[in-house]
Amino acid sequence: MESRNSAPLASYIDLLLDAVCAVDKQGRFVFVSAACERILGYTPDELIGQSMIDYVYPADRERTLAAASDIMGGEPKHNFENRYVRKDGSVVHILWSARWSEVDQLRIAVARDITERKLAESRQAALYAISEAAHAAEDLLALFKRIHLIIGEWLPALNFSVALYDEHCAQLNFPYHVDDDELQPEQPGTVTGRLCAEVIRSRQPILLTPDCPHAPPEFAALVAGQQSPCWLGVPLSSKERTIGALIVKSLAGGERYTERDKELLQYVCAQVATAIERQQLHARLRRMAQYDQLTQLPNRELLRDRLKAALNHARERAGHMALLYVDLDRFKQVNDTFGHGVGDMLLQAVANRLKGCVRETDTVARIGGDEFVVLLHSVHAADDADSVAEKIRQVLVQPMRLDGHNLHIEPSIGVARYPEHGDEEQQLFRHADQVMYAAKRQNHKRLDS
Repeated sequence: MESRNSAPLASYIDLLLDAVCAVDKQGRFVFVSAACERILGYTPDELIGQSMIDYVYPADRERTLAAASDIMGGEPKHNFENRYVRKDGSVVHILWSARWSEVDQLRIAVARDITERKLAESRQAALYAISEAAHAAEDLLALFKRIHLIIGEWLPALNFSVALYDEHCAQLNFPYHVDDDELQPEQPGTVTGRLCAEVIRSRQPILLTPDCPHAPPEFAALVAGQQSPCWLGVPLSSKERTIGALIVKSLAGGERYTERDKELLQYVCAQVATAIERQQLHARLRRMAQYDQLTQLPNRELLRDRLKAALNHARERAGHMALLYVDLDRFKQVNDTFGHGVGDMLLQAVANRLKGCVRETDTVARIGGDEFVVLLHSVHAADDADSVAEKIRQVLVQPMRLDGHNLHIEPSIGVARYPEHGDEEQQLFRHADQVMYAAKRQNHKRLDS
């Protein structure tokens, strides 16, 4: 008993799982228990005499110094959290309790490693945030921006890329990419492009840091120097397939990614992949609801939305717009003579020719059967619409070679201009329809005579 009571206090402290340290008024370590090596990777001898703040994660230094000032002013701190940088470059989360000893003129602190707890909290918080983002995002770009912010809260992610693989055309696309060093990752030979391609091909994550023992040989040169940036790439995989890859890159000489970061990013990316597939499904459903499946032109519903917007724009600016109703004469004969397959090819060819006759800002829609509508969102002169109608006529009467058949068609076109022929949707549609049918009757009389 006597022997145990006379043992140095440091011996008991060294048996604790928590670390104990003492820091002088100048902020230097004067005592460090053995547990610090397990937490920070440094031996007590390596820390004693060193400035405590130099080991604090840079983003946490300002509030750590403020807390130290409060402690020296007589205000103890309990359950204060900050981050330190381990000897191997990884980041560790610490929970501190500290007070000031006036007699010894030292800050006495007990530290506990809560990295695992913070990791679990990060997982749950990230999953919740990504789930919210997936439901709130209007499109994939908005989703990727939100995911970038979420991941950037627990990983260095200033440089961030999402690559999606299109199986149909065997092509890698980058719908979201932030990296000032590589502005076009889809170009041949870029590091980002090569990493994404390898992650998708192997369906395995890639962690590249200086002195990384498991770096693929073709990428080892990227992290040859101690001040090299680090890369972390993870596949975006659903239950059935790998749809792409997510890549983060740290700044040169900055914080290094760890195996723990890789595990967390893999865990999160499984949810990201599900969110992406959900957004892609919604986008396909929206497109199916707004576009004609045969010609990929806007359908009647989307045309009405755009017509309404064009009318509002014209009213606000006292401008002009026009509506062209295009119908293919004797289209039924094509189906009856050559079959519906050739008829479908004819409609697709007409759609492409119509798009070539107007500006990108205009709308070409298929509203059913062999009926098309061209919406000229703005026209300057009264005869502009008539000029477009004549151009369409000249283009469509050109012979078409489809499935081995020579086809000749002739359109009937009706033009309605705002505001001359109406100031409401129905009035313009009605006028264009009436003019188109009058032209069709004239064409039939001419062809039958």
